[in-house]
Amino acid sequence: MYWQFYLRMGLVYVPTTAMVQHGFYQIVEPIVIVPVSNSDAIKRALADTMGRGNPKVPAPDPYDRSPPVLTKYAGVKSWSTFVRNASLWGIDERENNFKIIGYRRDPPNGWTRDKALDEPFPSDTSADKVIERMIAILQEAARKSGVQK
Repeated sequence: MYWQFYLRMGLVYVPTTAMVQHGFYQIVEPIVIVPVSNSDAIKRALADTMGRGNPKVPAPDPYDRSPPVLTKYAGVKSWSTFVRNASLWGIDERENNFKIIGYRRDPPNGWTRDKALDEPFPSDTSADKVIERMIAILQEAARKSGVQK
């Protein structure tokens, strides 16, 4: 299982991360948006999203040029505008072993995994503990950026 979470301008975007038939992930609805300062709301959103797992979806139409669904929720017109003020993290879970995945900005339109930012957890770690750590990471990133809602 794998989930992605975004921090943008003091808001945490918690999308559903679906598994596409061909083995890659795609952001789909529902998407929950909560202020980074609201730990309880973030915890509920992360737990609910992780509880849904990775629903399977068909491969997107290669000719579809619609903007990614997150742009609609952020109220921006393009992916590059969304990315400009956003940070990305992931949680990977394999056989009850969790790892927070770190990413660094890779301009102009995305991120690259930065293994130095990864945080693996012992095999007996609960999802709640991983979520608590993810909340701390998001809130620290918001403090460092100077934008917290």
